[in-house]
Amino acid sequence: MSTLYQLETVVLLLIVVVTLVTLANRVLVPYPILLVIGGLAVSLLPWAPVVPLDPDLVFVIFLPPILWSAAYFTSLRDFVANLRPIMLLAVGLVLATSAAVAVVARAVIPGMSWPVAFALGAIVSPPDAVAATAIARRLGLPHRFVTILEGESLVNDATALVIYRGAVAAAVTGGFGVGEIAGQFVLAAAGGVAVGLVVGVVTRWALHLTTDSLPAIAITLLAPYAAWIIGERLHTSAVLACVVGGLYVRQSFSEVASPATRLQARAVWDLLVFVLNGLIFILIGLQLAAIRQAGLPTRWSTLLAHGAVVSATAIAVRLAWVPLAAVLSRLVSPALRTREPLPPWPALFILGWAGMRGIVSLAAALALPLTTASGAPLPFREEIIVLAFAVILSTLVVQGLTLSPLIRVLDLGEDATLAQEETRARETAARAALARLDEVAAAPWARRDQVERMRALYAQRLARSSPLLQSADPAAAAAQAGYRRLRHATLDAERQAVVGLRDQGVISDEVLHRLEQELDVEAMGIGLGEVRMGRPSYPRHPTG
Repeated sequence: MSTLYQLETVVLLLIVVVTLVTLANRVLVPYPILLVIGGLAVSLLPWAPVVPLDPDLVFVIFLPPILWSAAYFTSLRDFVANLRPIMLLAVGLVLATSAAVAVVARAVIPGMSWPVAFALGAIVSPPDAVAATAIARRLGLPHRFVTILEGESLVNDATALVIYRGAVAAAVTGGFGVGEIAGQFVLAAAGGVAVGLVVGVVTRWALHLTTDSLPAIAITLLAPYAAWIIGERLHTSAVLACVVGGLYVRQSFSEVASPATRLQARAVWDLLVFVLNGLIFILIGLQLAAIRQAGLPTRWSTLLAHGAVVSATAIAVRLAWVPLAAVLSRLVSPALRTREPLPPWPALFILGWAGMRGIVSLAAALALPLTTASGAPLPFREEIIVLAFAVILSTLVVQGLTLSPLIRVLDLGEDATLAQEETRARETAARAALARLDEVAAAPWARRDQVERMRALYAQRLARSSPLLQSADPAAAAAQAGYRRLRHATLDAERQAVVGLRDQGVISDEVLHRLEQELDVEAMGIGLGEVRMGRPSYPRHPTG
């Protein structure tokens, strides 16, 4: 395959990704699901391009920025507060799923050895960070559930990959030691955390020395790859290195980066993660063509039956583990039982049902060695790839498509946690600004009319936020929405006016860009960042 053909294929895939994502937003389906289905449909066409995935390329190119970004946008406070359920899922559930899948695979697939069975279990055990982040937030899950799902998906890859590497080594050499795998897990985890902290510290130092936005953004893009490569070279957990590095940099990024850098970096990172996510899920669907072309020693009907059994096992173990872990942990700890009552069963069921697999499982399956140490073909390699593909499809499509209806039927309730925290933070920031105004009002450079105008602005912000903090009165929320509609109307008028001046030749495009950026920043600050010029931003007010 020539380089030009590869480039053309990538461009065509990006066009398909953008088209399917646009369609997904219109039909209200999480876009990863539609991308996988779209890729699967394309792979069935006779002229479909065969795009073989290089596992090393998947791990090195795709995972570092996605893991770093997911960790960056994960609240460290919420991650630590939910560390117990996160670790029960990321470690305990991965171990349980790996063992259960290995037992079932040994029972239904004649001749499969324990190392190969455990390799399969490790491949399909971890829910995917990309799928969890892309689907959970779009379905309106309560904030704590999203935190647990994202935290689990950030850590569970480290557990699964350690089991995977130990099982593969045993399948290649013929030896299998549980103690050795446990020791590798501890060393890999500790080493990954250390590498992540070091890369995070160096990244912060480099950002502190950089005054220009573009080099600073380049540093943030290079940091996850540095964490991954160093982690791999030192034989530690590259996954944890990226996760810890992203968490660490987030804590200091507001101090070491300028406002312009933060705005531009957010735009660059949003685009990068969107492109990588889109390519990942479309490539998952397209792998059927590559698998079919490679040829299989086992009949498809048999493989599909085995895939259904393995998928059902992975789903059932999670559904059983989530409530069991919640109940047992409270039985063991009376303090936990008092501090945190058992969640209602609908919440536990949704948490158990939201276990979509993704690119890590497929890449791990494709990364299986071709031969053993003796030179013989690795047993069941092709079958494992198909089984991993089946688990990814069944969890992404079946569970992903049914999550939204289940959430509506089970009625988990509204979660106003983040909205209340945002309002409280806005009020605190406004009070801090008023206090600083009082301090600088007597300065010779501070004009009295400007001080009073600024004081009136912050007093207005306090007046808007106070009713929202004091009660959940719908009238207060309606008033807030009304203010945003008014501000949208005035910002839109300003924007149309300066665009009109540019069209008339009164001002240059450079002046338009400066004024438009100011208006855009203010629009983003009040939640109007996605609203286009001339379009209404909110539903009509209840009073008309």
